[in-house]
Amino acid sequence: MSDSSSVDLAFDENDLLPAVAQSVETGEVLMLAYVTPEAVERTRETGLAHYYSRSRDELWQKGATSGNVQRVEEVRVDCDGDALLYRVEQSGGACHTGYRSCFYRTLDGETVGERVFDPDEAYD
Repeated sequence: MSDSSSVDLAFDENDLLPAVAQSVETGEVLMLAYVTPEAVERTRETGLAHYYSRSRDELWQKGATSGNVQRVEEVRVDCDGDALLYRVEQSGGACHTGYRSCFYRTLDGETVGERVFDPDEAYD
């Protein structure tokens, strides 16, 4: 990732920004999570996707437990500076339920995605 000049990011009142993870190989949208300034900095430093868990109230590295890491090829910022796009190389599945993408269901409940790992084995 490039460490050239930075753009201003418009974090919300809780110091959060939404970040969409997209596969660089396929263009598939893999997941949506939130980031803090620290998560963005850790991502830039390590080249691995870091996010902020609102439910656990903590910074986390994607795949630290499951092994399904995201290597970040590029971070893009939207026009308002209030959302990020992580273009990633995804190992295994992005979704904690075992699917390649968190967007594996239609609104009607039809499963359209592929399950690529067993979450019971990954998170024991």
